[in-house]
Amino acid sequence: MVKGSQKIVAADKGIPIIDMSQERSRVSMQIVKACETLGFFKVVNHGFDRTIISRMEQESINFFAKSVHEKKSVESVNQPFRYGFRDIGLNGDSGEVEYLLFHTNDPAFRSKASFRSAVNCYIEAVRQLAHEILELTAEGLGVPPHTFSRLISSVDSDSILRVNHYPPSDQFFGGATLSDKSVSLTRVGFGEHTDPQILTVLRSNGVGGLQVSNLDGMWVPVFPDPSAYCVNVGDLLQVMTNGRFISLRHRALTYGKESRLSTSFFAGPPLQAKIGPLQAMVTTANQPRLYQTFTWSEYKNLAYSQRLEDSLLDMFRTGKGLEDP
Repeated sequence: MVKGSQKIVAADKGIPIIDMSQERSRVSMQIVKACETLGFFKVVNHGFDRTIISRMEQESINFFAKSVHEKKSVESVNQPFRYGFRDIGLNGDSGEVEYLLFHTNDPAFRSKASFRSAVNCYIEAVRQLAHEILELTAEGLGVPPHTFSRLISSVDSDSILRVNHYPPSDQFFGGATLSDKSVSLTRVGFGEHTDPQILTVLRSNGVGGLQVSNLDGMWVPVFPDPSAYCVNVGDLLQVMTNGRFISLRHRALTYGKESRLSTSFFAGPPLQAKIGPLQAMVTTANQPRLYQTFTWSEYKNLAYSQRLEDSLLDMFRTGKGLEDP
């Protein structure tokens, strides 16, 4: 069940919607403002090929329609992707969700026939969209080109594609049905958390469930628009901007009689990439350096050792606002 008493406000309240067909400088400034004020926004007129989206969605639907045995067997035949069922991570988090994980640079996957064409085309297209958003972000901040985008363009970037399937409320994985009067029809599909990577680019079908936490601590439901992409700031981007951008908390709930399908691209840097506040952000913001320098590998290992709701960024604060030794 959903815990806590945080207030839920109107859908899309305060969520910026950015038209990427506008003049470039206008788009870049809108992206920066959205990242500073909420850490989340939608993009429309993004140029993503609808055919690529449809193929990816249909392949995902076909996979999740298989029997549980077939879906669980994918790892046993050494497939280069991972299927998960309810368990989220290794530390006891769970939700009403099943999912597929793909590492975007896995050469073994690229040699497979199953899912190959649809997923590869989708990965390349969504990576390009993330790259463009990060380029626009750099322009809006006035930092050199490729400051952020180079981290996800590297051949050894550690980006992930995740496809989540949330069942309708009468088909919860835990066995609850609509006849179970003691069970709330609204359940947690994916608990509240921030994303540890640089940026997340997400699309879902026309079924709602995603909620973001605004600066007042209220939950804002995200209106489902299959033609739009949702973008949120990750922990690493908050660090690189020295806290100027916000890595916001978000969650997914399950309710209603329709399945929700979401596809998320988590744009990550190479494992050994050093992450820390950009000098331009420390100087321009006229404030001390807030975070230490660390590698993505160090941060990722810590993230995977914690619970979803744990706040990791505080562990990497400088404490005294000084440069790293």
